[in-house]
Amino acid sequence: MTAVLEMRAVTGGYGPAQVLFGIDLAVRAGEVVALIGRNGMGKSTTIGAALGLVDVTGGRIDVDGRDMTGARSHRIARAGLGLVPEGRQVFPGLTVHENLVATARPGPWTEAAVHDLFPRLAERGRQAARLLSGGEQQMLAIGRALLTNPRLLILDEATEGLAPLIRREIWAVLARLKAEGLAILVVDKDLKALAGLADHAVGLERGRVAWSGAGAELARPDGAARRLVGV
Repeated sequence: MTAVLEMRAVTGGYGPAQVLFGIDLAVRAGEVVALIGRNGMGKSTTIGAALGLVDVTGGRIDVDGRDMTGARSHRIARAGLGLVPEGRQVFPGLTVHENLVATARPGPWTEAAVHDLFPRLAERGRQAARLLSGGEQQMLAIGRALLTNPRLLILDEATEGLAPLIRREIWAVLARLKAEGLAILVVDKDLKALAGLADHAVGLERGRVAWSGAGAELARPDGAARRLVGV
């Protein structure tokens, strides 16, 4: 099966500062992959490289089998990668409705479908995004990414800083999206939640792949994943 996203021996970083050293990562259709590691180990840079937001100096990045190495970010987005960025980064001065439709593209994900997934967004459609709670802003960021109708949904720090109830809601939504066949690449530190969702996991250390294995292995109390995350 062709990978929705495949990174092979990818190196890169920011100008002269190299951060990635030979990253290998693949996400196939309908698969959930967890990307784990301590802060500063290259997780966000790996995502940035995949999305054309970071300088790639070596290796190859394919989206649906097409070489996208060095492509502009807007071209990669059109190819089917949707991002829920760290810190949510909603448009604070726009309404919830305006945020959702700002980058929408035709496809099965419509504003009504997002409202079905997150009813609170329907209730707050005319409210400015800056007035939402952190959890509601994360729902909005996910909804906005889904409305680009991606082949792969990428979430950077999916539940960081959210209340426990909201975290559970986000994990339930991701499980639903997986059941519907959407490929997902997710960064998070909650190994227990990731173990229940991910098919595969990749652990980074100092910009290198230090471990990879089945998602279920994330739950092992003596596993390498816990060392890599530092818990």
